[in-house]
Amino acid sequence: MEDKNNASMKAQRRRRQRVARMRNTIMMTVGIWILLSMVFCVGLTVQMIRLNHRIDELALNAVTVQQMADQMEEYKGTAKENDMQSYSLKEEGGTEDAPDGTEPESTDVIDPDNQVQEEVPQKVYLTFDDGPSENTAKILDILKEKDVKATFFVTGNEEESAKELYQRIVAEGHTLGMHSYSHKYSVIYSSLESFQDDFNRLRTYLTEITGVEPQIMRFPGGSSNQVSNIDMREFIRYVGAQGVTYYDWNVASGDATSQAYTPGELVENVMKDVVKYDTSIVLMHDASGKGTTVEALGPMIDQLKSMEVELLPITEGTRLIQQIPADSINE
Repeated sequence: MEDKNNASMKAQRRRRQRVARMRNTIMMTVGIWILLSMVFCVGLTVQMIRLNHRIDELALNAVTVQQMADQMEEYKGTAKENDMQSYSLKEEGGTEDAPDGTEPESTDVIDPDNQVQEEVPQKVYLTFDDGPSENTAKILDILKEKDVKATFFVTGNEEESAKELYQRIVAEGHTLGMHSYSHKYSVIYSSLESFQDDFNRLRTYLTEITGVEPQIMRFPGGSSNQVSNIDMREFIRYVGAQGVTYYDWNVASGDATSQAYTPGELVENVMKDVVKYDTSIVLMHDASGKGTTVEALGPMIDQLKSMEVELLPITEGTRLIQQIPADSINE
């Protein structure tokens, strides 16, 4: 009788062990399936985000091409001297509307009050849009070596290396200006509220990082861009109400155009226009794809110094270069 009981108990233990193994196998299988499903969903989400970013970039490229065509048609045959230099789109390739400083450039008509004056040193302001990136660090090294101060209109970047560059720009005596946080035209210019959110996010972020509240900005695409869905005067009024001054440009290096300029050609583009003005604000870019700009900067500074111009950062007293003058807009 005892042998039968022992046998029965052993049989029950074996059944329990089989059931436990089956349960563990099922749980492990379900766990692996859930994990693989999560990995698949994450991968699919990433691919969808990349695809959306690519669609945004292609859409902005199309808008920019149309803008350039419209500008050429509008100014064709006019008697005024134009300084139109057209922008194409980057990369900045990339994943955003105009990530790498490839933004549509506006037409500049020579201001008769900004003509070169004899025996008065010309003022030249070197400005860089769309950083910070690894090229910003290289540009800062060159500026330090040449003992020149410049102006950086930056975008939002939360990487530690970017935070260090914001701080370095301020610490080394350059002017830190705002460009936009996201640099996504389709978002920034979709409504006044969207613009305000982007503007305030960047201003607060830079103030927290550097301890200095930016007082100047540059609109992505310039104040007279034709990408915005809203009348740019609405944004101009808002910026003015915040006590911020915006600057456009009257000289462009061409480093954001579709044409692949050599470093020497970038220098030539700047030099041929600088000679026209008493005050020149030069548009360049320091995004990650602008290695040619870095190569051109040293020789450009050398040539400008040989002209005995004053190379300065934008400050409160800098002449306003605005494609849509702020004082022309009624409140």
